[in-house]
Amino acid sequence: MDDSDLSPFQEAESRWRRWRAHVAARPSLNLAYRIVVGVIGVLVLAAGIVAIPYPGPGWLIVFAGLGILASEFAWAHRLLHYARQRYDKFMDWFSRQSLVVKGAGALLTCAVVLATLWLLGTFGLVGTWIGLDYPWLESPL
Repeated sequence: MDDSDLSPFQEAESRWRRWRAHVAARPSLNLAYRIVVGVIGVLVLAAGIVAIPYPGPGWLIVFAGLGILASEFAWAHRLLHYARQRYDKFMDWFSRQSLVVKGAGALLTCAVVLATLWLLGTFGLVGTWIGLDYPWLESPL
């Protein structure tokens, strides 16, 4: 089977594998590639960890960062598999809980969001925009 018999996705994957083999055949280029993948993966992972308590795709960003790292590092592949299993188990458990437990989870999430916004100085900044100048709005950092 040649490349003309492949679907567009299979063709792209085939080209990617050939390019990656080309890079892997050159040790210094391969090391540079792995360093770049590692740095990008860690940055995406860190952004995801910061975004977890906020509304939006925090966990999706965490899994994307781990996926980037897992493309080059076996330890990250194992960690991604472990984290996905634990996340799925936790979400299954949480979905079976009472309204009280779900409400406590929502309150805890709100508390974390408000605390981080306060620590980052968001309340002090927005307060000055609308004429509120209270010292307790300012971040202690």
